[in-house]
Amino acid sequence: MYSCIPHYISLKLSGILAPKIIIPSGSSQRDFRISAVMSNLNEASNYIPAAPILLPDGPWKQIPGGVTAAEGFRAAGIYGGLRAKGEKPDLSLVICDVDATSAGAFTTNVVAAAPVVYCKKALDVSKTARAVLINAGQANAATGDAGYQDVIECANTVATLLKVRPEEVLIESTGVIGQRIKKDALKNSLPRLVNSLSSSIEGADSAAVAITTTDLVSKSVAVESEVGGTDIRVGGMAKGSGMIHPNMATMLGVLTTDALVDSDVWRKMIQIAVNRSFNQITVDGDTSTNDTVIALASGLSGSSRISSINCKEAIQLQACLDAVMQGLAKSIAWDGEGATCLIEITVTGTNTEAEAAKIARSVASSSLVKAAVYGRDPNWGRIACAAGYSGINFHPNKLRILLGDILLMDGGQPLPFDRAVASKYLRKAGETHGTVSIDISVGDGPGSCQAWGCDLSYEYVKINAEYTT
Repeated sequence: MYSCIPHYISLKLSGILAPKIIIPSGSSQRDFRISAVMSNLNEASNYIPAAPILLPDGPWKQIPGGVTAAEGFRAAGIYGGLRAKGEKPDLSLVICDVDATSAGAFTTNVVAAAPVVYCKKALDVSKTARAVLINAGQANAATGDAGYQDVIECANTVATLLKVRPEEVLIESTGVIGQRIKKDALKNSLPRLVNSLSSSIEGADSAAVAITTTDLVSKSVAVESEVGGTDIRVGGMAKGSGMIHPNMATMLGVLTTDALVDSDVWRKMIQIAVNRSFNQITVDGDTSTNDTVIALASGLSGSSRISSINCKEAIQLQACLDAVMQGLAKSIAWDGEGATCLIEITVTGTNTEAEAAKIARSVASSSLVKAAVYGRDPNWGRIACAAGYSGINFHPNKLRILLGDILLMDGGQPLPFDRAVASKYLRKAGETHGTVSIDISVGDGPGSCQAWGCDLSYEYVKINAEYTT
């Protein structure tokens, strides 16, 4: 069965540059510092609301904690003065207390940002990592050698503060293309950022807020599931709202787990999960220069080592990774710039999962389909057209299309349907920022997959027409 649709069986504080504070009577200095840190993290995490996380069904339970849910991870997000406007947190750090097995997936854009180039090189020379530093405000893309040197300098500073090797510090950036990182502001904020690290839910939430740009909501999720008889946790955070399209998009992500996995297996698993999630979302057809997903595995759960991609434990962990990344990916599409609803495309009946994925992406990417959904127009012809130009051959007489539970086409033939009811289905999804489901079957093969997008509204043009002015 070729399918990417889920069918699953069954604070340690350093005190660096700590401000001079007056400790209330009866409180220890340590207690007061922790209280101050938690207050700052709470303020950061509450800056924007959290996205709804639409996890697929499976043998896991959703738990709080995001990137800090797994054993061995701490995180923080603070305002470091990098944003052009406002004081929303803009600097995020996720660290592991031990050497974590590392993996990454990146943009395919030739004009790759300096941090993307740096991370690829770092992953080539080291199988482990200890930290991921993320800034919002400047993309540090198309900035030449000077921009690359900025990345190296920031990584070296973090490494010195954490007492780790520079190649174990990975960097992600998001913001305006062509602008270098505000390096001085960033470096001056790093001691405070390190001092704020926490394994708490607030630490994870503040980190998730700090990486956002035009996002209206932060994206963070964690699950717990059994792998090889041991409970393990997988958590993650992501950002993205515009310039979102397959082959990654303007999205950043960090995934963490406490499962114990060999490096080569872990890197294969991350690529599979990315292909089933972040490479299956689209908002506007534009891909970016900075797309990065970094995944770290601490191995601290006590689970047995996973050394084969085909073993039972690997299949169980892969299912968890798929679920977390798909939950984050869907929240990005849900939060698409100007969007009023999420569009979920499910394709079945192809020969392979890859074929189904390509058809699903084609429909989700169609500007005409997206505009029709925004206009509450059940124009199924646009869906059939987009499936047909996907590049995957199928017999038109086997095409079947449903909008929600309304059958629009079957056996390649249009069917009579209540247009008013279908339009009401679309309108309700838009009014509640819900989900529009489109199911497409193209044959009798075992392949199936999903893609996610959003409707295309007037607001999208308004947001992007004056992005830098």
